[in-house]
Amino acid sequence: MQIDFFCPIWGSEQLPLDEFLRRVKSDGYAGVEMNIPFDEAYGDRLRDGLARYGLKLICQQYLAPEGESPAAYERRLTGYLTHLADFEPVLLNSHTGRDHFSFDDNCRLIEAAEAVARERGVKLVHETHRGRFSFSAFATRAYLERFAGLRLTADFSHWCCVSESYLEDQWESVSLAIDRADYLHARIGHDQGSQVTHPGAPEVATAREAHLAWWDRIVENQRVSGTRTFNICCEFGPVPYLPVVPFTGVPLASQWDNNLYVKRLLSERYLT
Repeated sequence: MQIDFFCPIWGSEQLPLDEFLRRVKSDGYAGVEMNIPFDEAYGDRLRDGLARYGLKLICQQYLAPEGESPAAYERRLTGYLTHLADFEPVLLNSHTGRDHFSFDDNCRLIEAAEAVARERGVKLVHETHRGRFSFSAFATRAYLERFAGLRLTADFSHWCCVSESYLEDQWESVSLAIDRADYLHARIGHDQGSQVTHPGAPEVATAREAHLAWWDRIVENQRVSGTRTFNICCEFGPVPYLPVVPFTGVPLASQWDNNLYVKRLLSERYLT
């Protein structure tokens, strides 16, 4: 099975697009994960750059909260997913729903998002993420039981933070999510936050081993199911996910280097 590693534009938005894409290519990534603004000129530059550097694209649907009703949110959601589908990405990775919407409202949003994906012929996965319908392992389980075809982006770092644990007592929910995971966000969280300072530090060994155990099972599931290419986004984030020195704002680690560390770690673990 081939594994393609993707680099998030999150944290690199300040770079000129061509410089970002060139750096992604030079560091051996297969593609980029990004949300894409409603800007025709930007879209044209992105298409040109992806072709120039031979990079793949995963689109991320993220909508900033606007305090709207579920119906108003649905209109924004379907409009943005339709826009992203125009770029013919490998995947649409969606931050779907709101943690404070009702179960039924979030179900309608999932159905609306899935309808766009079917209509446009694009694979859709829903990211496990704070603030969304999938904000916790227990909450997500109810949706997985409701929708047999619901597929996930596994980012269990959020669930560690929400539950203040490594999910030891929620294995049934975690196991079901692992079995439905078609995409991986490889970030290591801990029981008091969604991101450790550095993934290789000895003091985060407990968190690292917990995440590696989950990721191992996801990758093995994909191998057994006959997946030809599995996608992993190395998704350590920038400040404020990345802690800083008080009063100076200087990050305690490099986001870019953290993600390269994860890429090397998982390449050695799964490709050798």
